[in-house]
Amino acid sequence: MRAFIFPGQGSQSVGMGKALADASATAREVFAEVDEALGQHLFRLMSEGPADDLLLTENAQPAIMANAIATLRVAEKEGGIRLADKADYVAGHSLGEYTALCAAGALDLSTTARLLKLRGRAMQAAVPVGEGAMAALLGTDLEKAQVIAGAAVDAILGEGGPELICTVANDNDPSQVVISGHRLAIEKAITLAKDLGAKRAVLLPVSAPFHCPLMQPAAEAMEAALLDADLRAPLVPVFANVDATAVADPGAIRHLLVQQVTGMVRWRESVLAMHAAGVEHFVEFGGKVLSPMVKRIAPDVETTSVITVDDIEEFVKNM
Repeated sequence: MRAFIFPGQGSQSVGMGKALADASATAREVFAEVDEALGQHLFRLMSEGPADDLLLTENAQPAIMANAIATLRVAEKEGGIRLADKADYVAGHSLGEYTALCAAGALDLSTTARLLKLRGRAMQAAVPVGEGAMAALLGTDLEKAQVIAGAAVDAILGEGGPELICTVANDNDPSQVVISGHRLAIEKAITLAKDLGAKRAVLLPVSAPFHCPLMQPAAEAMEAALLDADLRAPLVPVFANVDATAVADPGAIRHLLVQQVTGMVRWRESVLAMHAAGVEHFVEFGGKVLSPMVKRIAPDVETTSVITVDDIEEFVKNM
């Protein structure tokens, strides 16, 4: 059994998609449709930068999706691959869940682009710049990360400080967990991390504290947007970030996507659940970020990253 998986924010880079577009009319069609849906020259930004503009959440999210979908579409249209025939499940990390739904036909490309543009703007606007932060805790698991996050909040309260949010945002793999919340609490967690069992703690270069309760205004914005979106049953079930279960009902998918904005991305649990369901091959489209995580979670599975034209040709040949 096989799962097609799609990366999240942080996988963007200037030049993404350019070589693919140069080589494939199918890829150019994807980028043109996204540009039209958003009313902006997103592909020019992806190709040429500047990097600071591409890093903006409202640009990075649709850009990462467009790049991954272009890669998949080239494999499908020019390589003769049908997702419904070759994949048993789809999944994505954070915004990648929207990409997965688009890949599986639950959302059309234009709708997905607009939803991610709105999601990026709403997440950025939910917390004033500078008030929130995220940090990666390396060499630690979920249980230790939860202890570190709780200790940071307790320490600030013990110092007579305000009650702040510091919580796990991404359970990525057995050795990498991301925390999110108020900047003061995240910085405190970084200072406590090594003494509480982490090998290293690194402040992440993000513009807002994603996947924590501070994102509630963004969740409300997405709830309204998703009510209006034409969301159909996917061709294959999607493993949802927030509960690591396979889902195909459109109503349930909407509900889980709203919860995802403030909830923890349970990527480790999702991979374990897919593996338990029989998945032995994980194929990542548009990046090589999730594949190493998958191998750390389930070392015995096969992983493939499909990024370049050569990758697509090799993937098609082996199908």
